[in-house]
Amino acid sequence: MALKPTIYKFTITLADLNNQHYPNLNLTVAQHPSETLERMMVRVLVFCLHSHDDSENLLAFTKGLSSVEEPDIWQKTLDDQLLTWIDVGEPSFERMKKACRLSKNTFVYSFNTKSDVWWKQNKQQFDALPIQFFAFEWEQIKALAKQVERTTNWSITISDESLFVSTKTEQLEAQWRVLE
Repeated sequence: MALKPTIYKFTITLADLNNQHYPNLNLTVAQHPSETLERMMVRVLVFCLHSHDDSENLLAFTKGLSSVEEPDIWQKTLDDQLLTWIDVGEPSFERMKKACRLSKNTFVYSFNTKSDVWWKQNKQQFDALPIQFFAFEWEQIKALAKQVERTTNWSITISDESLFVSTKTEQLEAQWRVLE
């Protein structure tokens, strides 16, 4: 019998100071049985980073690890055109080449201790593709993952290259950087 995903509910008061965007997000996130809490946490943060006021182009979580044909997050138009493909982790060159063919904008967010090694090994290949690559700080992601509950209420402020997260018990920061 296949294992079922674990469902998490996030209520996030978002203040994106970089884009002057201030929504209240109600997110239902399915954690795949093989997905770590840290990876799921990065998906939530990336969703916040790409949140926007554009009601005609819908940002959504996909089946993620359950479907190799889909990114972790995508943005589609109302007529189902793929505008943005967002992957979390260290995807293969072939996967990202396909993503660039299918979408207008492509992003990759790496988050663990092997991010720099993966980037050094693959940078030359990826240079030919129109993709934006970023990395989160692993220790900060681990600290945030410890704060996740099945029903989570957070306030997140985005400023420059940092997300400031207010949980029930702590104030935490998650920084990201461009991989170059």
